[in-house]
Amino acid sequence: MSTSIRPAGRAAPLTAEAVWRAVDRASFAVLSHVTPAGAPRSSGVVYAVEDRRLFVAVGRDSWKARHMAVDGIVAVTVPIRRGGLLSLLFPIPPATVSFPAVAVVHPGDHLTGMPRLARLVPPERRTDCAILEIRPTGHFVTYGLGIPLRAMRDPARSRARIAAD
Repeated sequence: MSTSIRPAGRAAPLTAEAVWRAVDRASFAVLSHVTPAGAPRSSGVVYAVEDRRLFVAVGRDSWKARHMAVDGIVAVTVPIRRGGLLSLLFPIPPATVSFPAVAVVHPGDHLTGMPRLARLVPPERRTDCAILEIRPTGHFVTYGLGIPLRAMRDPARSRARIAAD
């Protein structure tokens, strides 16, 4: 059962299902974590969604695969493009969905049975990759999702906090 907090002025509460639909339609996210040495690190990743988890293919020996294997604590921000054709003409900010998550590193053979993710990985890289399984924990924090563009000017209407489960 999902719960949501409705900011003042929002027509209807934003649900976890609506957030997942938006995240599923997108394919790019910023993945952030702290390295074992304590340094902040973030990078853009392309993902696919399966069973309310994000899956990312990375190099088997990449810093992402190595660092995520240590503790798996990450933060994710997914920009959600808004404005349709207007966004090509005007600087319309994206909506965002941010959340804490736990990442688990799997061997590249996890691509089998994941056609959405496999399409994102060039064939020559499939044998040399690892798969990050990213499971949201806690709450989604959204900005500008489920509201009209003009309402994004009002911080109270623009933000929502929704249980990820």
